[in-house]
Amino acid sequence: QVQLVESGGGLVQAGGSLRLSCAASGSVFSINDMAWYREAPGGLRELVAAITAGGSPQYGDSVKGRFTISRARDTVHLQMNSLKPEDTAVYRCSANSGGWDYWGQGTQVTVAS
Repeated sequence: QVQLVESGGGLVQAGGSLRLSCAASGSVFSINDMAWYREAPGGLRELVAAITAGGSPQYGDSVKGRFTISRARDTVHLQMNSLKPEDTAVYRCSANSGGWDYWGQGTQVTVAS
């Protein structure tokens, strides 16, 4: 199985930057796609960014041009620039491996206006 642990969240002013990291352990060689999702206080859940095993990225419309996803070994990163208050959410890392979806505990990102 795969275990995912996120880090890098925190409080930042509007217009600032944060870099999130997701470290995978376990059956890391079986991991296919990895992705970042976010869950806002109002219950909205949306895809932020995803990246394939081959390194092909895709982004949600709300973050395109501001966020960058990258991958190296057993870690995936999310560089977040030009942050807005609307980006405030719990950010969760996910991974697909052996037909199963795995999720991290999440890391809180709060953007002050």
